[in-house]
Amino acid sequence: MRGGVSESFRLDLLLVVFLLLHCLKDSTCSSLNHLKGSLIKDIKEGTLLPETSPTAAPQPLLPLLAPSPLAPFTNSTSAKLSGLCTLNFDAVKSMMAVTSIDCVAPFAEYLANVVCCPQLETTLIILIGRSSKNSNMLALNGTLAKHCLSDFQQLLVSQGANDTLQQICSLHPENLTEGSCPVKDVNEFETTVDSSSLLAACGKIDLVNECCEQICGNAITEAAKKLALKAYDISRMDGSHVLSDHTTRVNDCKRIVHRWLASKLEPAGAKHLLRGLSNCKNNKVCPLVFPNMKNITNACGDGMNNQTTCCNTVERYVSHLQRQSFVTNLQALDCAASLGLKLQNGNVNKNVYNLCHISLKDFSVQVTPEVSGCLLPSLPSDAILDKTMGISFVCDLNDNIPAPWPSMSELPASSCNKHVRIPALPAVASGQISFKGLNIWSHLLLAASMILQVPCV
Repeated sequence: MRGGVSESFRLDLLLVVFLLLHCLKDSTCSSLNHLKGSLIKDIKEGTLLPETSPTAAPQPLLPLLAPSPLAPFTNSTSAKLSGLCTLNFDAVKSMMAVTSIDCVAPFAEYLANVVCCPQLETTLIILIGRSSKNSNMLALNGTLAKHCLSDFQQLLVSQGANDTLQQICSLHPENLTEGSCPVKDVNEFETTVDSSSLLAACGKIDLVNECCEQICGNAITEAAKKLALKAYDISRMDGSHVLSDHTTRVNDCKRIVHRWLASKLEPAGAKHLLRGLSNCKNNKVCPLVFPNMKNITNACGDGMNNQTTCCNTVERYVSHLQRQSFVTNLQALDCAASLGLKLQNGNVNKNVYNLCHISLKDFSVQVTPEVSGCLLPSLPSDAILDKTMGISFVCDLNDNIPAPWPSMSELPASSCNKHVRIPALPAVASGQISFKGLNIWSHLLLAASMILQVPCV
């Protein structure tokens, strides 16, 4: 779970664009539908899935990739910039290139939770932090923030990123300002907080242990509280309204602390820190939205008299979850627990995960109906642009680990709780991996029409 590598799905975006344009040009999409039919046949005949018992030590699987039939996604366009932003975009040029790949147009929405948006926010923090070396300011004013955010997105879009990133990642010009934090000057910052202790706690972190021990996270919170207190007469800190304002200020001041840390660390170290802290937060919460589950409670509740009807209903429900987002392996555990508890509260007492063979990968976006969902690693990862193969991203699980049905008598599964048994996990990839033949282009062509919801009938 903490770094296993099992599947790499690569997508030539020009091929997808070709299919989309072809489909839009011909409303019947007859040729594409014929292609899909033949691909399904190829997949059924050619796919080799790992035969792994959920209770055994699972083995990693990497698909053998076919050569790319078209040129990779490397084209870029000229960005139309305002000319009013004073931030030095060249200082994070390589990081912006990574961000544009992480937020590549077709997949940005599906990779938003743990790849695109964390990388986007990290790049912005480092951009402002490094610029503070010249400006001595850890925030932009409202007008400058508006211009800089627009230029930032234009530059990313010119390199292939989705053009709706502000909406996808809920990013606003205010995110580049100090918000309600009373401190934005570097000198004032360093005289207010214990900057040496803060840098010692966050200069080098172990991503796994940090999520459990929160050494850096606690140091950031303490520093943010000290900054927030400068806005108040401490004797007035007793009313609920004041305390509520204080909570908002602390959160805004955390952004200031992040930018200061980014100004003191090399870009690679700052990215390691900020992406790690982001994943610690994201992995604790299921990002999926659960629609009304009345149909499941009716079909699978007490008095269930037809297992087939129950499982068909569960599978239809889960298929809606699979259209939302890629999730990490730890998020999948959270999602399984959340849905299970909701079903139990709806009077579903049987373990429908076991009854209907629901696995952890069923909570993530499905690559194709024949090849089940991809769970992203719980540690930070980026999409990769290969000059010959296109875009790829890493999946952590390749076996059908059963989704654990929650027990009222047990604590929720957590990588930090040593008393909770987490289901069997995949082995870490190594040089001994045996490659299985897999027609990956068949999968990706079909995935393009499914995930992007091409209007073919």
